[in-house]
Amino acid sequence: MAGVSFETNPGKYNLELTGTSNTKTSPVTFTRTFMVGRAKYPKIRVQLAVEKKFTEPDPEQQKQIAEGVKTKQDYLSRVTPKREWDGKFGAPVEASTSDVYGSQRIFNGVAQRPHFGLDYRVHTGTPVAAMNDGTILLARFLYFEGNCVVIDHGQGLLTLYFHLSELKVKEGDPVKRGEIIGLSGGTGRATGPHLHVAVRWEGTYLDPARLLQMSLP
Repeated sequence: MAGVSFETNPGKYNLELTGTSNTKTSPVTFTRTFMVGRAKYPKIRVQLAVEKKFTEPDPEQQKQIAEGVKTKQDYLSRVTPKREWDGKFGAPVEASTSDVYGSQRIFNGVAQRPHFGLDYRVHTGTPVAAMNDGTILLARFLYFEGNCVVIDHGQGLLTLYFHLSELKVKEGDPVKRGEIIGLSGGTGRATGPHLHVAVRWEGTYLDPARLLQMSLP
């Protein structure tokens, strides 16, 4: 299982795999070539203005932002060797989507970084379910993300759930697919209630919609 980052330039790449064999003393290595195509992503001008503290933060708010960045650097870079996910990933809510992976939002006339997640149209208080088995890596408030939960599914695979109105789990808790981890809301940088879900694979944000389509063992 592997993923290609949003920033990867289109072109031809080699994927090299190396492993060990019970019958050979030397490593087993083989290479496959694959193509990365150019994708088109929408630009979305957000008509509802967000609070100025999210587009022009003052020094105290910048300090809170820096603390959030450090927290994410410390936690989201962790890779646990044991696989915890089991089979296909499920949607966290039963709702239509309002924004897709790769789009670029323009808040208050200012272009933001690309949207590395999938947004669901849900009202505040909608139960949010774990997409698969794992361990709660983060369950706390961050400046932009609001109340957020990050589930470590093992081997560098994480799912992230932002803007929650309430947390139903704590860090270190084991969870099963379908277990309620929080309630949706509009905390952090959000123009209204919704659920933002992201997928991170060994440090790279991938399209959650693709993961939901995959049949995994």
